[in-house]
Amino acid sequence: MHAPDGLIKMREISGRMRFTAIFGDPVEHSLSPAMHNAAYAALGIERAYLAFHVTPGRLHDAIHALPALEIAGVNLTVPHKENAVAMMTHLSKEALTLGAINCVVNRDGELYGDNTDARGLELDLRGSGVILDGRMVVIVGAGGAAASAVLACTRMGAGRILLCNRTVERAIRLARRFTHSGQAPTGISIDGGGLDKLAEPAALSDIALMINATPMGLKTGGFAPIAYDAAPADCVFYDMVYAREPTPFMVSALALGRHALDGAGMLLNQGALAFELFNNVAAPAAAMHAALMSALGRA
Repeated sequence: MHAPDGLIKMREISGRMRFTAIFGDPVEHSLSPAMHNAAYAALGIERAYLAFHVTPGRLHDAIHALPALEIAGVNLTVPHKENAVAMMTHLSKEALTLGAINCVVNRDGELYGDNTDARGLELDLRGSGVILDGRMVVIVGAGGAAASAVLACTRMGAGRILLCNRTVERAIRLARRFTHSGQAPTGISIDGGGLDKLAEPAALSDIALMINATPMGLKTGGFAPIAYDAAPADCVFYDMVYAREPTPFMVSALALGRHALDGAGMLLNQGALAFELFNNVAAPAAAMHAALMSALGRA
């Protein structure tokens, strides 16, 4: 007998099965369940990955229920990454640096917070052939995603980073957080400015990479003016958001013959790293990639 159209097909749930999950508000759009459940199926692991709609007011209860429910780990998405930090028993160096977590690992009832976003972005940029070595990077945004981008780019050897944000003070504050705390390697210049900098040809004339770390890339006409044609021919335009089709931010770059990437690769990499934290086993990257591409309609 065939299942009715629209019925979700799941592996049999047994009393032996343990769970991992994602908490968010909203969370219905998440592609993480597709990736993680494909990984469990590929490895024959008796676990399942679920999505829970957790509002900010219920986050404390949800986090502290993990040991009692024997949930091995959860991913955190908007708006929980910063608020959950104070709820952890232990924090990784990465989490302390970024002041945010996207992974909670339950180890014998103690909660370990980690952040795989910067490593996920770095792996995607390196895998896509992006080389920074002393060159300039422009990052649009000043929130948690932008902080992850700063960390990734410092590790890749950027010589200068310019943060552009609608609220200039936030960009300056994030820049100072890295430079004044010693989190940025010696010799790297990190500055903050307004979105108007994006329209100045002189500001973009030597950049190797521009990263959009805001949701603006999804909105047609919602992005600040950018002097795309002032960037060098080898400049890469990277949108940390992802969708079935190239975002308007990417389309504008592609129209001028520039190379553009979306955040699907970052999502895949951070998800694979989280899978390994939760399950203490190497992630089946090919299975996770296939599931993600299918969910995005790119298979």
